[in-house]
Amino acid sequence: MELHCGRAETTPMTSPGACAPPFGRSLCAMITPFTEAGGLDLDGAQRLADHLVSEGCDGLVLSGTTGESPTTTDAEKSELVRAVREAVGERASIVAGVGTFDTRHTVELALAAEKAGADGLLVVSPYYSRPPQDALEAHFREVADAAGLPLMLYDIPGRTGTRIEPDTMIRLAGHPRIVAVKDCSYDFLGTQKVLARTELAYYAGCDEHILALYAVGAAGYVSTVANVVPAQLRAVLDAFEAGDTLVSARLQQRATPLIELMMASGLPGAVTAKALLTRLGLPAGPVRPPLRPAGREAVDGLLAAYEALVTADQRS
Repeated sequence: MELHCGRAETTPMTSPGACAPPFGRSLCAMITPFTEAGGLDLDGAQRLADHLVSEGCDGLVLSGTTGESPTTTDAEKSELVRAVREAVGERASIVAGVGTFDTRHTVELALAAEKAGADGLLVVSPYYSRPPQDALEAHFREVADAAGLPLMLYDIPGRTGTRIEPDTMIRLAGHPRIVAVKDCSYDFLGTQKVLARTELAYYAGCDEHILALYAVGAAGYVSTVANVVPAQLRAVLDAFEAGDTLVSARLQQRATPLIELMMASGLPGAVTAKALLTRLGLPAGPVRPPLRPAGREAVDGLLAAYEALVTADQRS
């Protein structure tokens, strides 16, 4: 994968002369399918990955929050990358989640993901220990220096307890392998500050921000909801690219009830995505403890919101 303008180029953008998004525009934060006995379901992962790419995903982010990375082993993470790479070939980019609260362990996972066939690395801020900004910057630089793949930094202070401050992000943008950000900061002003001063490719990590961030210059999204409606979310970006901004806004609004139920109902996205995928007959399996499956009432509500979105899409 070649680097251009500080980004890994894989998919052309419509605007002439612009840098291509490093991993595509429409990325799915893919769940990790498990067997009913709780083991890694590699066949299911391959079938789901193929389905998602066929439905419009440019890239797949594996072993992130939605992929239940805290409960998968190092070996399982590498096996998952190899299996998905075999399933999708070069049709989509693969970004492997390798972030931990331990710099040394993160570097080990980064090297393993590269060996397994990933195109990029998702590196979350170290959690629990809450390092100050200088230590946080040193952590990301050490991972980037050790790895041969481009990095997507994952800014999600609500889970990690630590924000990657805009000034820190601007300094990190100078590293040739730090090319992208998955943005769950809920700081729209801070994000625009970094967009204005760097070439970092920002990806909306919160589904309700897909259109808003894209409209101010983001590269695309990394979406949990895309596990179940990949084509409908891609259509938001496609309409915007085509100049149909009102259509794009309507499509984003149309997806809002499902986004809210999947991401803001008190249940983790891994739980809601797996519940819906199971109802739709797609590979998912159970969640691993400490997560617990969604109850019947929650699943029925999710399915109703999904069906309403799909029906509206079919009518338009």
